Amino acid sequence: MGLKFSLLAGSTVVLVAIGLPAQAATDPYDGSWHFSVTPYLWLPAMSGSVDTDTPGRPGPNGEPRQIKVSGDVNPDSYLSNLQMAFMLNALARKGPWSIGTDIIYTDFGDQDTKLRTIAGPEGRFSTEFARNAKVDISATIWTLAGGYTVVREPTWNMDLIGGFRYLTMDSSLNLSRQDTTGQYVGARKVSMDGDAWDGIVGARGQILIRDTPWFVPYYADIGTGSSNWTWQAMLGLGYHFNWGEATLAWRAIGYEFDDDNVDLTLNGPALGVTFNW
Repeated sequence: MGLKFSLLAGSTVVLVAIGLPAQAATDPYDGSWHFSVTPYLWLPAMSGSVDTDTPGRPGPNGEPRQIKVSGDVNPDSYLSNLQMAFMLNALARKGPWSIGTDIIYTDFGDQDTKLRTIAGPEGRFSTEFARNAKVDISATIWTLAGGYTVVREPTWNMDLIGGFRYLTMDSSLNLSRQDTTGQYVGARKVSMDGDAWDGIVGARGQILIRDTPWFVPYYADIGTGSSNWTWQAMLGLGYHFNWGEATLAWRAIGYEFDDDNVDLTLNGPALGVTFNW
């Protein structure tokens, strides 16, 4: 139901946008307030790794034995379990000053996870390893940043930005383990819940293809705070209409945390339609 609704809503936005009447183009740098809103659909592949203790026999010095689990979740596995998704970008500008926000909310049910590696103590491959894995994720990523235009040329422009990104995640990884004979020997649940506030700096802008309505949007930021570090990057191809833009882009967001050596990366295609006024 959630997937069908998301795809129908995205298709409706695109069709309605194409049918809107043309309006006179305005200069966003004319000193008046200008606003834009971009609903979009982003379908990232999720990859990550986490260190976790294994139940059972401890190590030679009595310490818990650890394994490092690394895996992937792709759109073809999570779309069928998508419960809800909301993705929106908005920007307000007055002259060279701007403030922009981006919010992503996703809620997935249990979905199969493709495990890439399971490394045992000291890097050795564990004799008991996960044959089956499922992940349950709900997450919100909110970015808010102010900007100032430092380049405004006929063929390109750039804003330097500064702000913050907030991540809240409720996730769990369930591993079903078998021994080398194929016998079930237990299960392990790894939770990666928590919040993270990070300050960010970066740049955003467009490269304009001269004498055409086509342009190349770009965005990049990096930051730190609650996480060890976080980053985001986007590069796409867009088309200017009198009422706004349509953009197809590749987007990626990454996090690294000290706790349990958790790494998380989301990357994939995004399709958005921007309405200006």
